[in-house]
Amino acid sequence: METIEQLQQYILDGDFKKAESLVLEIGASSDMETRYMAAGLLAEFGFLQEADALYEGMISLMPEEAQLKIDRAQVLIELGEEDEALLLLTSVSRQDEEYPQALLVLADYYQMAGMAEAALRKVEEAESMLPDEPAVKFAKAELLLDGGRYAEAARLYKEVRQSAVEMAGVRLSDRIAEAYAAGAAFEEAMPYYMESLEDARTPDMLFGYAYAAYQSKQYGEAIKTLGELKAMDPDYFSAYALLAQAQSMEGEDEAAYATLQEGLARDKYDKELYLSAGKLALKTGRPEEAECHFNEAVALDPEYMDALHALMSLYDHQERNEDMISMIQELREEGRDWPALYPFAAAAHEREEQYKEAYEFYRLAYNDFREDPQFLEKFSLFLLDEGKREEAIELIKQLAVLMPDDPRWSSFLETEM
Repeated sequence: METIEQLQQYILDGDFKKAESLVLEIGASSDMETRYMAAGLLAEFGFLQEADALYEGMISLMPEEAQLKIDRAQVLIELGEEDEALLLLTSVSRQDEEYPQALLVLADYYQMAGMAEAALRKVEEAESMLPDEPAVKFAKAELLLDGGRYAEAARLYKEVRQSAVEMAGVRLSDRIAEAYAAGAAFEEAMPYYMESLEDARTPDMLFGYAYAAYQSKQYGEAIKTLGELKAMDPDYFSAYALLAQAQSMEGEDEAAYATLQEGLARDKYDKELYLSAGKLALKTGRPEEAECHFNEAVALDPEYMDALHALMSLYDHQERNEDMISMIQELREEGRDWPALYPFAAAAHEREEQYKEAYEFYRLAYNDFREDPQFLEKFSLFLLDEGKREEAIELIKQLAVLMPDDPRWSSFLETEM
């Protein structure tokens, strides 16, 4: 034990020459326990080649020792020697006590390799042998969480939690909260977030709790928690958008807008913050600031459809027809031809009495908006004004189906029969 403590001290002191010399002595000794502990310590500190050499030497003396095979395989996987690691793991006999552990290591490897189904099969095989083993249940829960089976994962984490607070260095309350939140069971997640926060109030955990509170419509709790998060880490940029949303839901639009401005002062490259700021600027009666925010978002990402749509909607509300038409032309010339903007283009051309162009854009937009009553109404009225009665009637028939409670369309069709 004294030798291992000395090795650890050399590593902590950065005295790697003495550490190397001591490792060579350990490797040449006949004390298998010391060699095994040294290999584990070296692997823990990231000295993988040295750890592998010790494990390899021990296996040459005890080739049937399953635990050595498993430990060396884990080191080899970290070194990128997967083929040799798999040979070692698959050589562990089903009769060995360590066989379920080998299965779990194989599952970890398959999961890292993106072979989720193979990983789950290995864990389930281990589960069939040790159905009540917490480590096996935890491994299965991890796979289920990664595979989007959140309710099942939460159930298993809770079972493991009956016998342990932590597993593999992870607080089980953290995982239960994560699983519930990922499955949109936010109210169920909140008490587990609270339990984790009692242990450690980290920025990520505070944000997770605040998000769950927001989704549970507990906006005041979200605001309070995000305020604490901002004080702890002012550069936790995701907090600003969520805080602004919570403030807005509480009717605090001015405070929400100020929050977004504060966030943008810290992160000038967040297109989503610019978009949110633009929408709140409009809501609080600042159309010029809104336009600036939308333009900033588009400058950061010229293909940011949400910002382009918001900017076009602003132009439409202000009836800035020339700006709308110019914007559409530029986008089409650049090969960014988005049907979602065609109704705006149609409306702009119609207001400018450019009816041929308006008709063309209405037709281009039709396939994407054929089930949108507002669009169909505008298009049908335009067609009636243009004397295209037969086309208009076809659209009005669709409106009568989409809006059976609106008597205008059925009445119009009756007069046409």
